[in-house]
Amino acid sequence: MAEPSQAVGRVLPTEATSGLKASTRSAPSTRVVVASAFGTVVEWYDFFVYGTAAALVFGKLFFPATDPLTSTLAAFSVYAVGYLARPLGGLIFGHYGDRIGRRSMLVLSLLLMGAGTFLVGLLPTYEQAGILSPICLVLLRLVQAIGLGGEWGGAVLMVAETAPAARRGLFGSFVQLGNPIGRLVATGVFALATRLPEAEFLRWGWRLPFLASILLVLVGLFIRTRLDETPVFKGLQRTGATARTPILEALTAFRRETVIAIGLKVTEVAWVGILTVFAVSYLTTQLGMAKSFVLDAVTLATFVELFVMPLSGWLSDKFGRRSIYLIGTGFGIVFAFPLFWLLDSRDPTIVLGTIVLGVCLAQGMVFALHASFMPELFGTRVRYSGISLGFQVGAAIGGGLTPVIAAACVGWSGGSTWPVSLFLTILGSLTFWAVLSTRETSGSSMEA
Repeated sequence: MAEPSQAVGRVLPTEATSGLKASTRSAPSTRVVVASAFGTVVEWYDFFVYGTAAALVFGKLFFPATDPLTSTLAAFSVYAVGYLARPLGGLIFGHYGDRIGRRSMLVLSLLLMGAGTFLVGLLPTYEQAGILSPICLVLLRLVQAIGLGGEWGGAVLMVAETAPAARRGLFGSFVQLGNPIGRLVATGVFALATRLPEAEFLRWGWRLPFLASILLVLVGLFIRTRLDETPVFKGLQRTGATARTPILEALTAFRRETVIAIGLKVTEVAWVGILTVFAVSYLTTQLGMAKSFVLDAVTLATFVELFVMPLSGWLSDKFGRRSIYLIGTGFGIVFAFPLFWLLDSRDPTIVLGTIVLGVCLAQGMVFALHASFMPELFGTRVRYSGISLGFQVGAAIGGGLTPVIAAACVGWSGGSTWPVSLFLTILGSLTFWAVLSTRETSGSSMEA
């Protein structure tokens, strides 16, 4: 079996007859980029609106307990279910995305995610329906997660497989903007909702961000149904070279690349969980800061990230994926302990600056490169399965349990946050190793 350096970018025998040439592949049209990016906005809005609600209201409404820590841990555990179920979505949609095409999976995943989010807004609370309420909440979270698990890979490949090699990092970063934009809209909507009187917010105001998602879903479906399949995948279909069991092929022919893809993801997603979910609860519950201020801080950080991410993608086209990735990951390792020292100051200016730095550099700088770095690791036959598995398993490891672990560590240590910082440092070291373990991929062909 080929070594990793040979696997990356190699041409499999069944693909060599596809007849596609790099010179014949056109740059992605505005419609492809906009459709992929807007769809990811909807998907990430749905995902993050749930995370924000988990930090602010789900503990009170769906998991009532006399101990606030127990209630918070229960709400974060349901948040974790979403991350842990995402690999299942990646497996299902990755298989069919490599078998029948990227476009059709994009439409189906958007429908699943949108339905799951909208129905959360209609759920009765624990006071109204008892144990049935949290059970339904968990089931809808699973539906959300399966949809998101399959959506990301398809959206990324629609652009990555049509982008010119010299600009793949930049174009890919536009798709990744769906994450901060979705988070920006989610936290912004919740920031407005929290300005309602507390009683009104808990009774009906928290439902509005979930119900409003149906409008985004309808627009996203209209845009995505007008897309065509990627030229690279069409070439496989014409020659009958699609893989019969793409996930198995990814785990055999590209097993090292799959492990590396997981490593690329674990740290960035942990920072998301800490800064946009756990920190919201920590700053408001433990440190007594206003919910509106904390949400405004996350909103501002996300807005700044909108400019940092395309810059990172452009820089990765100029200087390589590895160098930019190592800078962002290295910053996260160094910043893990100062993060909480600065948050504990309770100084609004310091807290605001800390959240902005963490979101933009520890998360945004590296997340922008996932859409180019990961697809460049795999061959066309298994690319949807490979990047979905790597991305979603990494998300489950680094993101799913992070808020739960962080909340439990703070409770176990009597309020101390050093275990959380140590956790971030360990994950950062794993990602640093993953980047060093692969060669530079920028500029490589996507037709292998």
